Amino acid sequence: MTSLNTTSKVKTKKIRVGRGIGSGKGKTSGRGVKGQKSRSGVAIKSFEGGQMPLFRRLPKRGFNSINKNKVAILNLKKIQELIDKKVISETDILNLETLKKLKIIGNNFNKMKILGSGELKNKINVSIDFISNSAKEKLEKAGSKININKKI
Repeated sequence: MTSLNTTSKVKTKKIRVGRGIGSGKGKTSGRGVKGQKSRSGVAIKSFEGGQMPLFRRLPKRGFNSINKNKVAILNLKKIQELIDKKVISETDILNLETLKKLKIIGNNFNKMKILGSGELKNKINVSIDFISNSAKEKLEKAGSKININKKI
């Protein structure tokens, strides 16, 4: 009784195309007659037999940078409303983290900018990434302390 050795490879013989009618792959070598697919060196790229091709199934990404900084924009009018409603106090340092904790802005923002629309009556401390010139003037006029974070 002979034991079968499972470690040896079972090798199927390579089909030699174009070697006569008796082989079953003679003359046109199983490529059919004429047409693009019968020629050598031609492949219909990304054609998946009528199925929606992969490059069309995937969403378009374009030039939208994945690493882009999302900047939260806050107007002076909104800050004054928050102070009036006592959501934020004048003694607190107004920055991105405190606004995220209070759920005033979403968690997907990683920078903050203050714009000068509206008026500010109260004196506040702000720690932000960007500020418009009009907002800076109005905050300084109100006697607020501004800390602009350095760009890294």
